[in-house]
Amino acid sequence: MSFPNHYQTLQITEAATQAEVKRAYRRLAKRYHPDSHQAESGHEQITLINAAYEILGDPQRRSQYDRDRRDWQQGEAWGMGRKTSARDRQQRTVDLQNYYRQQRQKAQAADTHVDLWLRQVYGPVDRLVAKILNPLKSQIRALSADPFDDDLMADFQTYLEDCRDWLDQARAKFGSMPNPANAAGVAANLYYCLNQLEDGIEEMERFTYNYDDSYLHTGQELFRISSQLRRAAKSDVGALG
Repeated sequence: MSFPNHYQTLQITEAATQAEVKRAYRRLAKRYHPDSHQAESGHEQITLINAAYEILGDPQRRSQYDRDRRDWQQGEAWGMGRKTSARDRQQRTVDLQNYYRQQRQKAQAADTHVDLWLRQVYGPVDRLVAKILNPLKSQIRALSADPFDDDLMADFQTYLEDCRDWLDQARAKFGSMPNPANAAGVAANLYYCLNQLEDGIEEMERFTYNYDDSYLHTGQELFRISSQLRRAAKSDVGALG
């Protein structure tokens, strides 16, 4: 029995980048999908393609697969000079089946963790961040009519107080559950997004004390950076799928 070559299945080299792995999978999945109505389509081939991408599409599992494959090849080379019994071959088959069963169980557990984290952490935090970011333009526009108007300034200060409350809620939700390893990019962007928001709120609060426009402009810029980080997090979430 030979070790499955997922690189051959996806028609790529071992030096392929993760982007090339994804492109190859999409191309072959479209070509061989049973519903594609193409002559080459079929359940057997698409199953092999899916199994290959399940391993190579995840950088951590790909690294482990590469190590296991090298170990397997070394073992095969060592065993070429000796006679392999039917019992040995059967045991190796069982070992390989057990290995893939364990890997699938780990992947399923990881997927469950990611789904739970996205629902219970990322989603709520993203909505709270939106509540902070979205009103800023209208708040600045209203205040610009007359920054020295007590009522307008009071409204702006209330908005900043609300931002503080929403930010505290977002931080608490963010720290309520460890992020999955394969969602590290999403979590990092959220973390820096929240930090930029905190700094931006502080700058705009300083403006309400001394009416120095530089604090207001700095706060707006920090909010703009936060918005970019939020979009980057959304993009990373899309890549998880």
